[in-house]
Amino acid sequence: MLRFILSFFGAIFTLVTMGVAIVALSIGAVFYMYGRDLPSHEALAQYKPPTISRIYSARGRIIDEFAKERRLFVPAEEIPVLIKQAFISAEDKNFYSHAGYDTRGIASAVWEAVQTRGRTVRGASTITQQVMKNFLLSGDRRIERKIKEIILATRLEETLDKEKILELYLNEIYLGQNSYGVAAAAQTYFNKSLQDLAPHEAATLAALPKAPSDFHPVRRKDRLIERRNYVLREMAENGYLRDEAYHEERAAPLRTVQNGDYESFRAALPPRDYFTDEIRRQLSVDFGEEEFFSGGMSVRATIDPEMQQIAARALRHALEKYDRSRGIWRGTGVRIPGDRLENEESWRAALAEADVSRDVTLEGEWHPAVVLEVGSNDARIGIEGVEEDEDGHWIPAQDVTWARKQRADGGLGRKAQVAGDLLEVGDVVLVRAMTRDDDGSFIRWTLRQIPEVQGGFMAMDVNNGRVIAMQGGFSYQDSVFNRATQAKRQPGSSFKPFVYAAALDSGYSPATIVIDAPIEIDTPQGLWRPRNSSNEFYGPTPLRTGIEMSRNLMTVRLAQEVGMEVVAKYAERFGVYENMGTYLANALGSEESTLYNMIAAYAMFANGGERVEPTLVDRIQNRFGETIYRHDKRECPDCGNADIPPDRGPRIVSNRERIMDPVTAYQLTSMMRGVVDRGTASGVIDLPVPVAGKTGTTNEAKDVWFLGFTSTLAAGCYIGHDIPRPLGSGTYGGNTCGPVFQEFMQEAIKKYGGGKFKVPPGGRFIKIDRYTGARLSDDASGAHVVAEYFREGEQPVFGIAYDGGFAMGANLPLVKEVERYGGREVTTSTGRKAVVGPKADFGTMSSGGLY
Repeated sequence: MLRFILSFFGAIFTLVTMGVAIVALSIGAVFYMYGRDLPSHEALAQYKPPTISRIYSARGRIIDEFAKERRLFVPAEEIPVLIKQAFISAEDKNFYSHAGYDTRGIASAVWEAVQTRGRTVRGASTITQQVMKNFLLSGDRRIERKIKEIILATRLEETLDKEKILELYLNEIYLGQNSYGVAAAAQTYFNKSLQDLAPHEAATLAALPKAPSDFHPVRRKDRLIERRNYVLREMAENGYLRDEAYHEERAAPLRTVQNGDYESFRAALPPRDYFTDEIRRQLSVDFGEEEFFSGGMSVRATIDPEMQQIAARALRHALEKYDRSRGIWRGTGVRIPGDRLENEESWRAALAEADVSRDVTLEGEWHPAVVLEVGSNDARIGIEGVEEDEDGHWIPAQDVTWARKQRADGGLGRKAQVAGDLLEVGDVVLVRAMTRDDDGSFIRWTLRQIPEVQGGFMAMDVNNGRVIAMQGGFSYQDSVFNRATQAKRQPGSSFKPFVYAAALDSGYSPATIVIDAPIEIDTPQGLWRPRNSSNEFYGPTPLRTGIEMSRNLMTVRLAQEVGMEVVAKYAERFGVYENMGTYLANALGSEESTLYNMIAAYAMFANGGERVEPTLVDRIQNRFGETIYRHDKRECPDCGNADIPPDRGPRIVSNRERIMDPVTAYQLTSMMRGVVDRGTASGVIDLPVPVAGKTGTTNEAKDVWFLGFTSTLAAGCYIGHDIPRPLGSGTYGGNTCGPVFQEFMQEAIKKYGGGKFKVPPGGRFIKIDRYTGARLSDDASGAHVVAEYFREGEQPVFGIAYDGGFAMGANLPLVKEVERYGGREVTTSTGRKAVVGPKADFGTMSSGGLY
């Protein structure tokens, strides 16, 4: 009997032992099979999570940020203990004791699934397992993924310590609202740093990983509070909160940015504009889009925020002035259906959804508004962000009489007499408050619209290339296309200085005489007869007057004499073009370039002919604080010398390339000062420091320009339609773009100064007659006298005129100034005779262009 009993229990023991062995072998086989081709977990030790790239002003203020995943990386040692405790309580209370997986948790989840017959299936994943899932595996719920999770989790626990694993988790986890990681989420939901979070706020963040979309702080507020309180209870049970603190935090209201309880962190940032977006565009090319958006770069921009606002205002003034002068009302083209105008709450919600610009602050903030009622004379409007008053807000009839409404077919209605001639109920419009100049008191609400005409403006330091302001259009929110850097336009007469610079470097002087007479050129497209803006011709004229009065025919003849190949190489050396065509029409600016390139080239005139590369960025640091780019490459051998006296700065060695003779640069600058003092810009530019510049107006005024510089800054603008078409008669570079330069530089000079242009060594001043080019005595004076700078050792030749080798055009007579004032006969370079007059009246000239 005993033998039987022993045999029976022996058999049972054998079966159990064999069963355990089989189960163990089976489990081992499963783990072996699934563990063979798993991704390496060791790379996590060097993991660099995608983080936000931020742009800072020169004073260190954040002005913009870019990220695909909004994440702020925080090392484990800088994450407050409270945050760690909240997430451990919510997700893995045994985190510090398990080996990567929680056996009890898995068993409990299995038992719960069996009890509910599969209706309730929870993951029971540890924080370590979640790290593996987020980084190396998919998010499906298959058993295979769970097995792989456990295998990788045990391996990771052997490789990294608990704090490093927690660091990976807390910086990687998605917490809703495009926020990744606890630091970004704290800013997104509470506009606070991690150190400033209260326990109930930390618990709120810890409640989110379970299902961020199901715990929205506004739409699912009650559910989020319930989950938050569960986390607080777990924290109390785990000994992280005392009972008194637990009950106090549990009773705290849920206050968030999304619910309007806190101001969003974005409110402290200026609206995104053309400057920071251009940095994004350029750095995405230089470093790659992936690296820029996820590399955690700290970019120190060259922008001067004060000057940027002034640049935007100046350009907007000019664009709106032109637009209002056309007298056409287009509106926004956005409408709100009538059924959404029944009550204030409804129309405000609809207006908030309207896709219209909200970044314009010209003579006050421009507000979106909706037309609620149209009366016999006035129209009542509801304004975004402005409370309704007892009488409502109105657009009076007197505010619309400047315009005619543009119909859907492109035609124009009659001149508006009452508000109803322009507006209909449901129209979304832009309005601003009109105020009195003397005391700022409110007058009325006035209609505004985004101009159809566009343009760009840019200003940069002539000595180091730092771009301090850039405005690429009227409104960034209306159009992100940057017309300062991306729009290629014909520069027109603003290109002429490069022709004159090539001539001056080729031995010509400001006193050289060039014939201003008709030209006929056979081209494959037919006979080309270029002409001056005035449609008149002025005979032999000095170079100085040619550029001051923007003479097209003189420029074409000069380009022919110098050679278009020389002119093209010169323009390429200055960076205006990469490969300029050698057609004579290009001497008049017919080939397209960008405002960005033109301003940079003009800066090289101002600094005496040294190459300067324009930049929007001073310095870039990577996520570790290491400098990976610095614009200023100049050497400072004395910067480490502590013995430099307090009243002296360190010696800085300029290593810039010289691309132009300094004497030529000064001669050209002097001639371009004449454009401002008495030429095509003389009635517009009036500044307290010496200014040089050039106007530009293309054929039919499709583009108008003014580019200018002082001894410190180069700046300029162009204005035109995005799809080029005539701007209309009377529109020139001087009267349209000139005021933009004037308005900006009036303020910029106060901050950046300006003075006389530096006279380079190697030359001497000789007085000449600026009308004839004739040499005058050293004591000569008068409006016709100008002191020109000639190279030392050069013996100027006066009286020889150049005609470019062109024959006179048929039946196109010269203007008779020469005969009127008398003159003297000279021999031209081709042997023909010409008369040079002493004085000619050029007061009727306007800015030049392409003809």
